Amino acid sequence: MFWVRILRYFFSFIVKGLVKWIFENQHKMQSVRRCSSLARYKEMEDSSSAEHDVTGPKTRPEITPEVSFKHDDLQVRLAAPYQLQTKPDAVELGFGKYFTDHMLKIHYSKQLGGWQKPEITPFENLSLHPAAKALHYAIQLFEGMKAYRGVDDKIRLFRPELNMERMNLAAQRSGLPMFDGQELIRCITRLIQIDQEWVPHSETSTLYVRPTLIGTEPTFGIMEPESALLFVILSPVSAYYQTRGDGAVSIFADPAVVRAFPGGVGNRKVGSNYGPTIEATARAAKLGHQQVLWLFGPDRELTEVGAMNIFMVYINEHGQRTLSTPPLNGLILPGVTRRSILELAAQWDELQVREEVITMDRLEELNEAGRLLELFGAGTAVVVTPINNVGYLHRDIRVPTTSQPRPVYRRLRDTLLAIQYGHVQHPYAKVIA
Repeated sequence: MFWVRILRYFFSFIVKGLVKWIFENQHKMQSVRRCSSLARYKEMEDSSSAEHDVTGPKTRPEITPEVSFKHDDLQVRLAAPYQLQTKPDAVELGFGKYFTDHMLKIHYSKQLGGWQKPEITPFENLSLHPAAKALHYAIQLFEGMKAYRGVDDKIRLFRPELNMERMNLAAQRSGLPMFDGQELIRCITRLIQIDQEWVPHSETSTLYVRPTLIGTEPTFGIMEPESALLFVILSPVSAYYQTRGDGAVSIFADPAVVRAFPGGVGNRKVGSNYGPTIEATARAAKLGHQQVLWLFGPDRELTEVGAMNIFMVYINEHGQRTLSTPPLNGLILPGVTRRSILELAAQWDELQVREEVITMDRLEELNEAGRLLELFGAGTAVVVTPINNVGYLHRDIRVPTTSQPRPVYRRLRDTLLAIQYGHVQHPYAKVIA
């Protein structure tokens, strides 16, 4: 018995020492895990890039978890008559100023087993602990989608499955819980059905859909949160930019500011990509420009313009009209509109389609040679917006985008809007019953 007590004491001493060492050195262990995860993230990033390459293989990232919330568990609590809001006229909408009567909320708690039941409630303020990780470490992400009322009075979503994939990839990078995208689409569909009268009866206005996922765990410490909230709010909107008659905008290219960098999260729709751009955008506005053209590296590569993907139309070395956009190299967002434009334009025989690095020197060279025909931005909020001027190094680069006899940007915009508003039947559009 004496030796048994000695052995127990010895093992107890070893275990306590090991626990103490792990506690004191856990920060070192975390850094090792982060480093080893870079290889896995790079593999995932390569798969994502391949999926969005119109010429490459179509592989779907493994981003759907085994356990998710279910639409079948959705609970609905409708707003009382006194909670209903007056719907504004389409001409008063602006962008993101008004919100509908209901919202979708789905809580996540690791202690309670993960995702809880989805619920649709009257639109209301959120209650967050002051130490919520979303408020301190920007552990949050969002998506941008639209619901369109078609010419047949049916409501359509535009390729929502791509938004779900992108949202899950951002959640994976941010340490937030992932989910089954199809289940969220079904929940969003029900929310839109309830607030369907908020979908404008107009082809110049839409219902903007904003899914958002935030870390709510009330503890300091930069690590994945054990609690989170996924919510969806709806906002009827009109044009994003207030422009002149031809809809063209002027942009400002400032080599001194950078939006994203290799290995960062420029390719994920997280809030930390957008807040730091406000000062540069305000400075551009004082110079008479609507947005910033974000450049990167010593060659001053074009990446994004504002929150849009950028496209260029030019005459290539063989005399062919070519549609070009920067490749998905981790610096830019894999836009749903971007991907749709590439896929649609690839079917047009009279147009070459390329994903290639575009530098400011190349842009100026093409413009001086008279081979630069168009420049435009593309995204969910703006659809397709022509660009007629680039402010760069104290001079203006005038681009003849809107003076082309058959502009590509207009054909693309008209094609997308025809799909979104139901003028043509297309698999990109998901009809809400």
